[in-house]
Amino acid sequence: QVQLAESGGGSVQPGGSLRLSCAADRDFYPRYYKAWFRQAPGKEREGVASISSGGTTFYADSVNGRFVISQDNDKNTLYLQINNLKPEDTAMYYCAADSLANAAGNPLRIGGYNYWGQGTQVTVSS
Repeated sequence: QVQLAESGGGSVQPGGSLRLSCAADRDFYPRYYKAWFRQAPGKEREGVASISSGGTTFYADSVNGRFVISQDNDKNTLYLQINNLKPEDTAMYYCAADSLANAAGNPLRIGGYNYWGQGTQVTVSS
């Protein structure tokens, strides 16, 4: 079992930035494929960014250029830097990890991940 804990969400104005963090409680976490998902009220959960153990990143078209996913393997922590926030970015953001090698073929597919955090809320409004 791996416990994931997100932090860093909050309320910001349009154009602002946030850095989300996801800390894992296991040292083998760096070997996993990892991703960030979000779910807005009334909408399905969607993948926004993923990163392989080797550092290969992939982004949804809707966030490409504004979101940056990264990882610090020494700290067992995943990050999501969100820039130029828009009201449509308002959502609960979740980190996820794949310990079963299911995610690589389609890294933003929900079913590819077997560990999930509880989420951190991001609200963008003026």
